Amino acid sequence: MKFKIITLAALAAAGFAAQPALAQDTAGDEVAANGTSFRGIRLEGNVGGDRFQSQGNHNDKFGFGGTVGFDGTIGNKIVIGAEGSFWKPGSGNENSTLLGNGNVVNHKAFEEWGAAVRAGYLVTPQFLVFGKAGYVNGEQRKSIEGPAGNTLVYDHYRADGYQVGGGVEYTVLPAARTPVYVNAQYVYSNYHGDTSRQRVMAGVGIRFK
Repeated sequence: MKFKIITLAALAAAGFAAQPALAQDTAGDEVAANGTSFRGIRLEGNVGGDRFQSQGNHNDKFGFGGTVGFDGTIGNKIVIGAEGSFWKPGSGNENSTLLGNGNVVNHKAFEEWGAAVRAGYLVTPQFLVFGKAGYVNGEQRKSIEGPAGNTLVYDHYRADGYQVGGGVEYTVLPAARTPVYVNAQYVYSNYHGDTSRQRVMAGVGIRFK
């Protein structure tokens, strides 16, 4: 429960950081005149590849998730906002590493929750290039098994960390009441305990202006 409270708090803080952009968005006609749809609340589904790294090893797996966020605009070109995200690599993504003493380290990553600030540049009113950074919290499990298959160490825990990433986003139906958009992005997450995750994702979403 604690990690969800921290995630929500981080998202709220990111939202306060975006307030000046949102205030400018509603206060002037300059932004509306450029015809962009990159304003308001958005809901998004994500699918893609998940690479979990630990003990100098990695494993790749298919994953899925979702994102909720909101954006405002500064002038005609800058988009800034905040988002909360969820990601899950199926039933988990696991590395098994053989040690020199015959023991095996099994390290498994499950779902990840995140909160980030996102900022981007409008190449056209419908095409956005963006970067983002923020906080993540992921569920992990680590065990060490002896040569006879006996479990020597077992630990199931949650790991805090940070995320950085970027990508591109394009509005497919900008004139609709709820514009539809698609995106592609890369996100790197680094957790305490020397583990990390890389995601290459495609997304489809709707925006409520």
